[in-house]
Amino acid sequence: MRFFVIGFGQAGGKILDLFIENERMRGADTRMRSLAVNTARTDLMGLKNVAMKDRILIGQTIVKGHGVGTDNRLGAKIAQEEIETILNAIDERGTHEIDAFLIISGLGGGTGSGGSPVLAKYLSEMYSEPVYAIGILPAPEEGKLYSLNAARSMISMLKYVDNLILVDNGAWKFEGLSLKESFSKINEEIVRRLAVLARAGEPVEEGLVGEMVVDSSEVINTLRGGGISSIGYATSKAEERKKGRFSFFKKKEQELEEIENDKPLKIASLVRRAALGRLTIPCNIRSAERALVLIAGPPDHLDRKGLEKAKLWLEDQIAGVEVRAGDYPTRKTKHVAALVLLANVTEIPRVKELQRLAAEAKEEVEIAERSRIEKTLALFDEDIEPLI
Repeated sequence: MRFFVIGFGQAGGKILDLFIENERMRGADTRMRSLAVNTARTDLMGLKNVAMKDRILIGQTIVKGHGVGTDNRLGAKIAQEEIETILNAIDERGTHEIDAFLIISGLGGGTGSGGSPVLAKYLSEMYSEPVYAIGILPAPEEGKLYSLNAARSMISMLKYVDNLILVDNGAWKFEGLSLKESFSKINEEIVRRLAVLARAGEPVEEGLVGEMVVDSSEVINTLRGGGISSIGYATSKAEERKKGRFSFFKKKEQELEEIENDKPLKIASLVRRAALGRLTIPCNIRSAERALVLIAGPPDHLDRKGLEKAKLWLEDQIAGVEVRAGDYPTRKTKHVAALVLLANVTEIPRVKELQRLAAEAKEEVEIAERSRIEKTLALFDEDIEPLI
C-alpha cells in the first residue's frame, strides 16, 4: 500500500518522522512520499528523519513561525490561505504511483486540527485516489477546549475523507509515565500498525510468497464508504525450533508434528487477541461494517488454515459479512504480528463522551465571552450613545 503521507501539525509531524525512520530501518521507504506541514518553525526543526525539502512552514505572515496554539479556527484559516503552497508541494513530489493519501494529525490542537480537514477537502476534489486520515483524540484530562477542537475537527474531517482512523490518547495511558512519555509510546504503537498496513500489496522479499495475498485494492474496499475505523494489533515471538542430536527418535518427530499442527491455532488466537484487545479507539466490534486481517512474520510461522479460521471467526463477530485476510512473509523479524482493521464502526463510547465535553466547553466559552463584554461595557457611562 503506497501512501503519500502528510504529517500536519506537531503530533502528525512526529508520527510521520517515526514512520519514516521505521520504514528506513526495514529498507522500505524508497516508494514512500511524504510532507510535514506546520505553523511552528521549532516543531519542524525538531524532526530527525523528514528531509528538509519535505518540511513546509505555513502562516508566516500571520503567526511568524510561532504556531497557532490551540486556535484551530486560525489553523483552518491559514491552511485555506496557503492551500496552493501545500498542493504544489504534493504535485512536485508526484502522485502517479501512490494508492492513497494519508493525513496524520492531532485533533485537539490548532494547526493539525484546523488544517487537516481543509487539506482533505482539496485532495478529495483534485485526486481520484482515496484520502484517509489518522486522527489522535485528546485525553479527557487535557481539557475541554481540546475536546471542543477535536469535535469540530472530526465533524469537518468526516465530510471529506474516505475513512477516519481514530486513536484515543485517553485509552492509551501508560502507568508510571509522564504525559510526554506516554505520547511517545502511543506514537510508536501507531507506527507499528501503520507499518503492517503499508505492507499490503507490496512486493515481498525475494524468494518469499504469501499464501493469501492482500493487495491495496482490498484495503481500499475495506475502508470505502467513509466513517470511523479502529485498528487492533497483537504480536507473539516466533520461537525457533531446536535441532537436537536425538531428533531422529520417533518421540522427537511427534513433537515437531505437534508444533506444526499448532500453527493454525496460534494464528487464530493471535487474531482474536488483536481484535478483542486494545484498539486504537475502543468500540463495539459487533458494530463494524467490514474488517481486514493482515499477518506478518517469518514464513515458517504463517499458516493459511489459521488465517482462514481467524477470518471465519471474525465474520461471526462483526455486523457485516466482508472480511478480507492475507499474510506478509518476512525474514526481517523474529515476531509474528496480527493486524485487524475494523472499518466503519458505529458504537464508540469515547466519541459520545467527546461530544458531551465539547458541548460543555462551547457553553462555557460563550458564557465567559458574554460576561467579558458586559463587564467591559459597565466601565462606560450609560449616557454615551453607541454608534450602531
